[in-house]
Amino acid sequence: MTGAGRPWQGRLPVLGLRGRLMAIGVFGLTVGLALGGVVLLGALGFVLQRTVDTEAFRTADAVALLAAEDALPDPLPVAGGQVRVQVVDAQGRIRAASIDADRLVPMVRPQRLDPGRRQRLEVPAERVGLAGPVRVVTVPAGTTADPLTVLVARSMADVRHSTHVVRVILLVAFPLLVAVLAGVAWRVVGATLRPVEALRRGAEEITGRAGTGRLPVPASADEIHRLAVTLNGMLDRLESARVRQRAFVSDAAHELRSPLTNIRTELEVAQRLADRTDWTAVTANLLTDTERLSRLVDDLLLLARLDEAPQARGSGPVELGGLLTEVAARYPSPPVRVAPPTGPLWTLGNADELRRVLANLVDNAVRHAHGSVLLAAEATPPVTAAGRAGGVAAPVGAYHLVTVTDDGPGIPVVDRERVFDRFTRLDDGRARDDGGAGLGLAIVRELVRRAGGSVTLTGADGQRAGLRVCLLLPALPVEDGDGSAAAGT
Repeated sequence: MTGAGRPWQGRLPVLGLRGRLMAIGVFGLTVGLALGGVVLLGALGFVLQRTVDTEAFRTADAVALLAAEDALPDPLPVAGGQVRVQVVDAQGRIRAASIDADRLVPMVRPQRLDPGRRQRLEVPAERVGLAGPVRVVTVPAGTTADPLTVLVARSMADVRHSTHVVRVILLVAFPLLVAVLAGVAWRVVGATLRPVEALRRGAEEITGRAGTGRLPVPASADEIHRLAVTLNGMLDRLESARVRQRAFVSDAAHELRSPLTNIRTELEVAQRLADRTDWTAVTANLLTDTERLSRLVDDLLLLARLDEAPQARGSGPVELGGLLTEVAARYPSPPVRVAPPTGPLWTLGNADELRRVLANLVDNAVRHAHGSVLLAAEATPPVTAAGRAGGVAAPVGAYHLVTVTDDGPGIPVVDRERVFDRFTRLDDGRARDDGGAGLGLAIVRELVRRAGGSVTLTGADGQRAGLRVCLLLPALPVEDGDGSAAAGT
């Protein structure tokens, strides 16, 4: 069985998509036409037979009316040469007959007759003397004392001939129709799949030259058009990801090279001037570069984990006021102040990740502030669809607003979105960080996204001076005012 099936299985994949669609379409069309032909022939035969029965019953009723009036003529008048009429009594004797009907032998054996009801019967053609199958209808007639039965026979030769003609026409016309429709479908399927082939050639060209490019988009607004648009969008995203990856690798290599170069230089100088080397200063410099390298590696690993797992893990209720106080306590100078919130503000997130967000923001603010850094948290009105359309980046819902404000040089408006990119450091305004690699704000944005919020930059006083970082974090409802409800969620 297995060996017998292999040749068919080996030939089937040879058919392309066009061939398979054609095979399925032609098969379905053939089956549909065949079923339609069978139904048509059955309906035609049924209608013609009912027509014959109706005409025969009409003739039988007319003869029965004459029998009820005891006015049966002999012979019985009938219309057409393919009709035979007999009137028989209860003993099977023929009382009257049409001119062509047998006067001695009834068309139907008496045992088959039911004098009390109307019947439709099939009898052999030789018993009646008509061509083809014969249809006989019976109608009760006469009186109770002298019951009679009217027999009317009609030939079904015309019906058989009509159905035969229709059958022949269908057998000839259906294959021709299938062939014509198959040819039309072949052209139509080919024209439909032509844009797919164009997409394949375009993809092959893009792959061959290993560069950017776009697939041809057909003019028709159909599924192929939408597929081409989607694929072009995917290619654009892949190209953007490739560019970002190359820039990321280049920036990471550059940032890693700097501390390694410093370490190597310190060691080479110490090796050459061994007797005059201040090992305390060398050790301090090496520790500084090592710490910078360690921070950079930790940040890179964190970003890699965030890229692999965009959903936050270990989320729970976090009180923002206490978190701000905890983070601010680490920075005694310059003074980091916390504006006390009006009440407990609960959000849902990972406490360590939110602590890392605030620590990065406060580190950045302290590094560039002239004199003060202010942390604040407050409840905000729920974000609606209309408000989001007006520029709010967060999804619709209730949020708490956390701000980190410093009085430093600020960031130009045109650069406030760019600074969230990885390894982005501005050369003016907020000068190059002391040991920073430009990953702090990138980490902040990824962690805030994991928490279901958003982060934006504005001027400290609504203008260009200073910087205010605004965090929108999802709010948890507090029922009793002491946070117990939120803590239990």
